[in-house]
Amino acid sequence: MLFGLSSGAALATVVGVLIEVPVMLMLVRICRRTVTWFDE
Repeated sequence: MLFGLSSGAALATVVGVLIEVPVMLMLVRICRRTVTWFDE
């Protein structure tokens, strides 16, 4: 089975999304808080 329960591709897809979304939200939060540190 290509995408079974023991498939590395299925695991990477699920874990990648679960890690990527919180990290991206954290980066957006950091960027919004530090926007006043930089000149236009």
